[in-house]
Amino acid sequence: VQLVESGGGLVQPGGSLRLSCAGSGFTFSSYDMSWYRQAPGKEREWVATITRAAISTNYPASVKGRFTISRDNAKSTVYLQMNSLKPEDTAVYYCRAFFSLKTPPYWGQGTQVTVSS
Repeated sequence: VQLVESGGGLVQPGGSLRLSCAGSGFTFSSYDMSWYRQAPGKEREWVATITRAAISTNYPASVKGRFTISRDNAKSTVYLQMNSLKPEDTAVYYCRAFFSLKTPPYWGQGTQVTVSS
């Protein structure tokens, strides 16, 4: 099983980035997919979730209206479009695949996003 994130980098405040997370080794379409982030010295924070059939999405207040999660099950890939980025969005971003409470989720290795002028 692998989850590989990409698309991170350095961006100026107000800018945009699109992260991608490609899954392999499992039935991607059967999993709810989420993005989390972790800033230095802080706990990992939930950022967005999309259900397995892409019927619904959810976001915390801190990113709602700025971030959009989407998925392409044919490509086994989940995306996070991030707009109007702020310095406080700086973190390592991780994707997570969740099947059920009875099985541990899968995590990617993370991709660094830095928002700075």
